[in-house]
Amino acid sequence: MSKVAAPAAQPRAGAAGPVTGRATGPSTRRPYDRWKRLLDVLGALVVLTLGAPLLALVALLVLVTHGRPVLFRHTRPGLHGELFEVVKFRTMRHPDPQRGLVTDAQRLTRFGRWLRASSLDELPEFWNVLRGEMSVVGPRPHLVRYLALYSPEQARRHDVRPGITGLAQVRGRNALSWEAKFASDVEYVDRRSFLLDLKIVLTTVRVVLTREGISAPGAATWHEFTGNAPSPADDRPAAPPSGVDGSATPSSGAAVPSSGVDRACGSSADDRDVVQRR
Repeated sequence: MSKVAAPAAQPRAGAAGPVTGRATGPSTRRPYDRWKRLLDVLGALVVLTLGAPLLALVALLVLVTHGRPVLFRHTRPGLHGELFEVVKFRTMRHPDPQRGLVTDAQRLTRFGRWLRASSLDELPEFWNVLRGEMSVVGPRPHLVRYLALYSPEQARRHDVRPGITGLAQVRGRNALSWEAKFASDVEYVDRRSFLLDLKIVLTTVRVVLTREGISAPGAATWHEFTGNAPSPADDRPAAPPSGVDGSATPSSGAAVPSSGVDRACGSSADDRDVVQRR
């Protein structure tokens, strides 16, 4: 398995820690990128302002159901691999082996499962959008340790800001193989435009309402990415494409038990590490 030799980068102001690597490959800016940032700010302001009562209600329910902290915070790589702290509503109880709370399936509550299915746990990420750490549309931010596992082509997903939803999320979310997800992410980097973003946002509404691809087959959330080497442990067929045009390819990561990983939006959420007590 070949690893990406990623040069070091300095974290942005307010980053959650040192950067262990960054994406390789060309990073070409487009005229739309400036407009995209403006649309992100306007969209985040609208959601956070009009959705404030809903955010407060969900926060209260999370507090009653899961206790403190209400928010899940975890360091993720963003644009050019720079680290930031993603914020979501908690959907799992704290790990507690004495109470049998070890795996995702054991820690995920009924209310947390509903939050994920409705994607309401993703609402605090609009704060990340407002701060310039994320975009409404883009590749989902995965774990920092995955940076060393990407191929140079897959690492190009960091040429743009990570998103709350993206091309992979409307093509199958966690039902997709890792190869299919990364191929969709890189395709978005190359094709990004206002019309594509609009199509993804509209399709996301349908995907969330129909609750498609919330979890990977055989997992409470999804299987961890272990690299690009073929593994007999993962013989899952790639899910057929849905939503925005595109095709899926066979999986490349091993299907191993997850340890608190998050699912991609439409809840992207993507992959959640063990919830840290704060």
